[in-house]
Amino acid sequence: MRLKISLLKEPKHQELVSCVGWTTAEELYSCSDDHQIVKWNLLTSETSQIVKLPDDIYPIDLHWFPKSLGIKKQTQAESFVLTSSDGKFHLISKLGRVEKSVEAHCGAVLAGRWNYEGTALVTVGEDGQIKIWSKTGMLRSTLAQQGTPVYSVAWGPDSEKVLYTAGKQLIIKPLQPNAKVLQWKAHDGIILKVDWNSVNDLILSAGEDCKYKVWDSYGRLLYNSQPHEHPITSVAWAPDGELFAVGSFHTLRLCDKTGWSYALEKPNTGSIFNIAWSIDGTQIAGACGNGHVVFAHVVEQHWEWKNFQVTLTKRRTMQVRNVLNDAVDLLEFRDRVIKASLNYAHLVVSTSLQCYVFSTKNWNTPLIFDLKEGTVSLILQAERHFLLVDGGGIYLYSYEGRFISSPKFPGMRTDILNAQTVSLSNDTIAIKDKADEKIIFLFEASTGKPLGDGKLLSHKNEILEIALDQKGLTNDRKIAFIDKNRDLYITSVKRFGKEEQIIKLGTMVHTLAWSDTCNILCGLQDTRFTVWYYPNTVYVDRDILPKTLYERDASEFSKNPHIVSFVGNQVTIRRADGSLVHISISPYPAILHEYVSSSKWEDAVRLCRFVKEQTMWACLAAMAVANRDMTTAEIAYAAIGEIDKVQYINSIKELPSKESKMAHILMFSGNIQEAEMVLLQAGLIYQAIQININLYNWERALELAVKYKTHVDTVLAYRQKFLETFGKQETNKRYLQYAEGLQIDWEKIRAKIEMEITKERERSSTSQSSKNIGLRH
Repeated sequence: MRLKISLLKEPKHQELVSCVGWTTAEELYSCSDDHQIVKWNLLTSETSQIVKLPDDIYPIDLHWFPKSLGIKKQTQAESFVLTSSDGKFHLISKLGRVEKSVEAHCGAVLAGRWNYEGTALVTVGEDGQIKIWSKTGMLRSTLAQQGTPVYSVAWGPDSEKVLYTAGKQLIIKPLQPNAKVLQWKAHDGIILKVDWNSVNDLILSAGEDCKYKVWDSYGRLLYNSQPHEHPITSVAWAPDGELFAVGSFHTLRLCDKTGWSYALEKPNTGSIFNIAWSIDGTQIAGACGNGHVVFAHVVEQHWEWKNFQVTLTKRRTMQVRNVLNDAVDLLEFRDRVIKASLNYAHLVVSTSLQCYVFSTKNWNTPLIFDLKEGTVSLILQAERHFLLVDGGGIYLYSYEGRFISSPKFPGMRTDILNAQTVSLSNDTIAIKDKADEKIIFLFEASTGKPLGDGKLLSHKNEILEIALDQKGLTNDRKIAFIDKNRDLYITSVKRFGKEEQIIKLGTMVHTLAWSDTCNILCGLQDTRFTVWYYPNTVYVDRDILPKTLYERDASEFSKNPHIVSFVGNQVTIRRADGSLVHISISPYPAILHEYVSSSKWEDAVRLCRFVKEQTMWACLAAMAVANRDMTTAEIAYAAIGEIDKVQYINSIKELPSKESKMAHILMFSGNIQEAEMVLLQAGLIYQAIQININLYNWERALELAVKYKTHVDTVLAYRQKFLETFGKQETNKRYLQYAEGLQIDWEKIRAKIEMEITKERERSSTSQSSKNIGLRH
C-alpha cells in the first residue's frame, strides 16, 4: 500500500495553509494565513475563493459539522467551525457567510471539534481552557483550566469524554463532574496533535520530540515511533480506523493502525500542519507551510485468497493475479474503489456508487447493483452471502446481488462497526453493542430478526472481539469471543428459554479466527499459537480438551501479532512490524470434521489409526459422544488411555431402554438436568431418582421421590448408608421429617429396584417388537 501524491506547481495560497476539511469525497475547503478560504473541486480540478476573512483573523483550525445521524441525514456537511488567533471561533456556512462569531478564549483558539452527534462543540486555547459549547455557540461549561496552552483536542467515541494536551501530558476528562480523570506523560516534548478514533477506540499523539505514538483508551502505549528529523506537526485517523496519516516537515507517512509504516513520501510542502481524510477514507489532504495543499490517494492495497492476489493499482483499476498459472486480469470500474473483500471464491468491491461481485471462476462478468449510500465502511463475507455496512445501515446480500435482510437494533451506530465487533456466518449475524459492551445482538441472516426468542447474549465483562463459526447446522452454531481480561469464551448462538452456558476456552488470548472450511478455532495466547481442533469438546468432555489442542511457540511473532485469515489449513499472521507469517496446521483434523459431519465413523476411525496422533483420537472421542455414537467413542477413549470412560460407556451399552442410554450419555457430557428430564418424560421415575442418588444430589433425590410418591424409603435408605460410611448424623430437616418412624428394610428395597429394572426391560422389548411389526407391515 502506498500514497500517490498530487501537488500543484504553484500554490493557491500566498501564506501558510493552517487547516483543511472535506465536505464530500471530492470537495475540500482550505484556510490560510492569507485570510482566504478556498474551495477545491477534485473532479474538475478547479479552485474558487469562498470568502476573504478580515485582516485581523488568522484561521487556525477548521471542523465541518458532522453529517447528522438518524432521520435528518444530510448528503454533505453544510457548515463548519473556524477557530482563529483573535480568541474567537466562527460558525461559517458552506457558502462562506459568517453566521456567528463568539469570543471564546484569551489568546488564540487553537482547536475546535464537533462531537459525533453534532450536539456540542469543544474549543481549546492558549489560555489553557477547555470549553464546551452548544450547537448554536452558547457556552455550556468550562471543562478544565490549566497553566499551559492546549494545542489539540479530540472527542471520545461515545462523545462522553474529551482528550486534550497539557504540555507533555495527555488528559482524558469525562463530561460528568467528579468522574475519574485519566492523565499520563506521553511525550518528551510538547504534544502538538491528538486524534481519537471512534471505530477502534485508539488514540494518536504527535509531539515536538519528533515521535508519533499509538495508545489505547486506558493510556497504555501500543506503538512508539522512531524519532524523525523534525517535530511531528499532524496526525489523523482514517474514518474506519484501519490506517492513519502522519505529517511533518516535507514528510507524509501512511501507517497501519498498529503503528508500522506502509509508505513514506517526501513532498515539497514545508511542514504539514493539518491532515484531513476524505469521508470514504480513500484520500488525504494536507495543509502545508509553503501555501500548498497536498493531496494523496491510497493505492496498491492488496487482498489475497488461496491462489489469487488482487491489487488496487489505480483509483479505478484492480489487477488480479492467479499465482498458479500467472494469469493476470484487469478489472476496470466506473467510479473510485472505496472498499473490497476477497474470500469464499468471491471478490466484493464497493465504489462510490455501486457494488461489484466477481466470482474467482469468471472475472469478466461481475454482478453490479447500485448502493444507497457511497460510503461503505465494512464488507464481511460468509460462504453464502456478504454484509455491507455504511452510514445508513447494515445490509445483507447474496452473491447473486439479491438483497436479503437489514438487521436493526436500538441505538445502532453503523459508523463505529468493524471486523472485530461484527461477525457473519451462513445463518447468523452477530453484532457487539457499543452502548453496553457486555452485550452481543444475534440476528437471523435470512430475515434480519433477532435470533431464537430474542434474548441477547450477555457476558459479565466487556467484550472486545467476536467471531461466529462457519460450518455445521444452525442449531449447533457457536460464537467465540474475547473479553476485556483477554479470556476466550465459547457459547451457543441458539438461545431458547434456558440459560446457555458460556464456557471459558483459554486465557491471555489476543486475537482469534475460525477456519473457513470447518469448525477449527485458532488464537494467539500469551506466548503460544494455539489451535482448538474441536472447541465443542468443552460441552462434551472438558477433561480431554487439553488433548484436542495443538500448541506451538509464538515468540517469533514478536509483540501484538494479529491473525489476518484462516483459510483451509493455512493461518496468516501479521507481526507488529507489518510482515506476514504463514503457518500451516495439520490437514487431518479438517478431514476428520468432514467424515464426522457425514457420519462416516468407520472412515474416521481408519484415519485416526493412520495418523496415530493423540489429538486426533481425543477429537474423535468428543465428536462421537456429541453425536451419540458410543461404539466409536469407546474405541477413541481406549486409544487415549481413558479406561474409566471406556468402562462407563460399556455400562451405558448394557442399559435396557434407549431412554436410559440417552440419559447416561447426557450425564457423561455433564448435562445432569437434561438427563433427568429425559427419564422423567419417559416415566422412568426410579432411574431419575437413582442418578441423583449416584451424584449425592440428596435434596433433589428426595424432592423427586416425594413429588411422585414413590421410592421415598429407597432414598432414605441410601442416605442412611452414606452417612454411616462417614460416621455422621442426619442434620437435614427434610430427611429427619420423612425418616421419623420409618423402618428401613433393605430386602424390600432391593426387590422394588429389581422390579423397576424388569419393568424397564419389558417396556423396551415391547416397544422394540412393535417397531419390528411396523417394519414387517
